[in-house]
Parts: sequence; structure tokens; C-alpha cells
Amino acid sequence: MNSNSSSDFSSSQVVHSWAERNGFADWAVALIWLVLAFVLFQVVAGFVYVGLMAITGELNSLTDLENVMMNRLDLLFIGNTTGQVVFLGLATFLITKLHLKGNSSLSFLRIRWSEDTPLYIGAGALLIVCVQPIVLYLGYFNSLIPVPESVSEMQISQYQMIEQFLRTEGIMLFALFNIALVPAICEEILFRGYAMRAFENSWGIIKAILVSGLVFGMFHLQIHNLLPLAALGVALALMTWLSGSIWPAVAAHFINNGGAVFLATSYPELAFGDMTRETLPPLWLLLLSILLTALIVRFMMTQSKVTS
Repeated sequence: MNSNSSSDFSSSQVVHSWAERNGFADWAVALIWLVLAFVLFQVVAGFVYVGLMAITGELNSLTDLENVMMNRLDLLFIGNTTGQVVFLGLATFLITKLHLKGNSSLSFLRIRWSEDTPLYIGAGALLIVCVQPIVLYLGYFNSLIPVPESVSEMQISQYQMIEQFLRTEGIMLFALFNIALVPAICEEILFRGYAMRAFENSWGIIKAILVSGLVFGMFHLQIHNLLPLAALGVALALMTWLSGSIWPAVAAHFINNGGAVFLATSYPELAFGDMTRETLPPLWLLLLSILLTALIVRFMMTQSKVTS
């Protein structure tokens, strides 16, 4: 067999994903699914919440919904968790198949464990702690951006509801499960597993990290927290790429959210205090945060196989 026929044979064996065969770019499919997942997750969360309210006898008619919501936020969190598990987690596995080229969904989503994964989990845990002063400063700068009064009032109302809920005695374990553990797994599957990989296939890893971080921030619909959420998304994406696994990001995500839950339940005056220049960490702590963050990222890069 001559070289030309051998080349023709190998080219005929190229495997194309469903998206490629049907003329869809990976990034476009990913954005469509992100929008659909958000909508479906909210719809299911709402249905589960209203259903639980009716079953428990808390809700006699839809006109009672607003009046009783403040008293049964636990049911709202159960509905929210159900929506996340079904659509952000499980359904994303099915959507992933649209992008596969012979590899498995687990490989595409970077759901893998290797001998150096614990090292990256430790480094990621340190990174998410060290980056907190940077996040606080970004939150302050974000608060200076003017937003419509109606949006601001809605955000304040949401914070007040969550504050009241987290002040409830004995709520910590329930909150850790619904606010820290489930989002850490489901959101990482969706954003760092699925979306970042799809964006990477279309644009390369640098744009994938930045765009997936920005979309992560926008997904939460918290204008006052867009910058810190996007920064956290970028940090989680970076550790996922360097480690080749979503587990370091899952652990770091849990630590971030779990730390917020612990602070809110144990020291609510700190967690829910107004963000002002006076309440920000001292400048030296911000500089130390930047230095330590850079050193940890550098360490992860030296250990990573993708940069060697």
C-alpha cells in the first residue's frame, strides 16, 4: 500500500462528534445548554418547592406563597438542590455526548482521579483560602458600580431572607449540604467539566478559562457579586486545567461555600455586614493574598503535565 492510500485510509477514520456532524460549534452548543440548564433548573426547583409547600400544608393557594416563603426557606433549598442535581449534574452528562469523539463522558468532563490529584486538592484548598482578600476587594469595587434601584432592592431582599434562614438554630449541616456540597459537585460538572471543555475545543484553553469564569459569575444572577464570582470561577477553572481533574475545584468550591456557611451561622454580623472601605482587609493583607496566590499557581504549574 503506498503512502497516499495509507493517508486516505487514516483520514477516513477520523471520528466526528454529533455537534460537528450537524454543523454546530462546541461553544454554541455549550451556551445553549447553559441557558436551558438554568431555566429548567429554576422551573424544577419552583415546582418542587410549591409541591412541598402544598404537601406540608403550608400553602393553601398561590396567593399565600410570598407570605409563607420566609418561614420555609428550607423547602426552597430542597427544591433548589433537586433542580441542581437533575439538570446541572445528571442532565449535563447526557448533553456531553453531543461533543464526544470516541472518548467517554467522564474523560470529557475531567472526572478522573490520578496519583497526583490529592496534591492538587491540597494546593487548590490553599489557593481558595488565600484568594479571599482579593475576592473581598473585588466585591467592594463591584458594589461601586451603579445598578437599577429595583435590582438592588431585590438583592438586598434575597440577602435578608438568607441571613434569617442561616441564623436558625441547628441549620448548619442542612446548609452545608444544600449550599456547599451539592453546588460544589453539580456546578463543577457544568462549568469546569462541561462548559470549559466545550469552550476549549472551540477557542483554546486561555479563552475557555476566562469565558467559563465570566459565565459562572453571570449564572448566579448577582450583579453585586459578578466580579468576585467570576474571579472565583477563573481560579477554579485554572486548577481544573492544571490538574486535569475537576476534583480539586470541587473541593475548593466546597471550602469556599462551606466557609461562607460557617461564617454566616457562627458570626452573622461579619458575614452580612455592609461592604465598605472601612470593613475591607488591610492593604498589606491584599498584597500578601496576591503574592501567595501567585506562588500557589506557580507551584501548580510546575507540577502540571499540561504545561511541561
